Amino acid sequence: MKVLGVIPARGGSKGVPGKNIRILGNMPLIAHTIEAAGASKRLHKFIVSTDDKEIALIARQRGAETPFMRPAELATDSAKAIPVMQHALLQMEQIFGFQYDALIMLQPTTPFRTAEDIDNAIEMLELTGADSVISVVDVGGHHPARMKYINGGQLIDPPFCEAYENQPRQELTPVFIRNGAIYLTRRKTLMSGSFKGKDCRALVMKPEQSVNIDSLLDFDFAAFLFSRKGSL
Repeated sequence: MKVLGVIPARGGSKGVPGKNIRILGNMPLIAHTIEAAGASKRLHKFIVSTDDKEIALIARQRGAETPFMRPAELATDSAKAIPVMQHALLQMEQIFGFQYDALIMLQPTTPFRTAEDIDNAIEMLELTGADSVISVVDVGGHHPARMKYINGGQLIDPPFCEAYENQPRQELTPVFIRNGAIYLTRRKTLMSGSFKGKDCRALVMKPEQSVNIDSLLDFDFAAFLFSRKGSL
């Protein structure tokens, strides 16, 4: 199976200026994902899709390819991920003259994803014949059954609330949320406009691997985890 890895890293982040090349754990944020992709045994090739010359330069210095620059219309705040991935896939197929079987989106904002996670996802896709594999993490104490609506200052139980007040989490059916680390999708599914398709499998990752950096607080937490990485 030929799988293309794509690391999307546009410039112009507003929440965290220069986010993708901001230093985390003694290297640019994007370098952690480049290292993981480079160590994968199952990826056919991986690239960085960016509109930013500085990001492209740093990516190349770290061992990634940047065979094209992303068009401006696919690098805005409102640009959606699927068109960005479709563009990258078609560009690479045009350059190399063959079709990939699948594409895996590796967002640089999830720096604790490993090469093993990437390879496990690809193996799962092959063995199951599924349309996609998406990484998730257990929501833990933020279980939706514990959530409330607020109406006129009053806490209101939703229809999916606990069976009784303060029900222990261990009694609740586990619930998972996407952690942003891996979106692996077959070509046909992606080109139809979906990451998931009809048969999506879950790659469950640990909470300490699932930090998704979207704010300076997230960055600080990631830096703390890196400082303790040997003991995690």
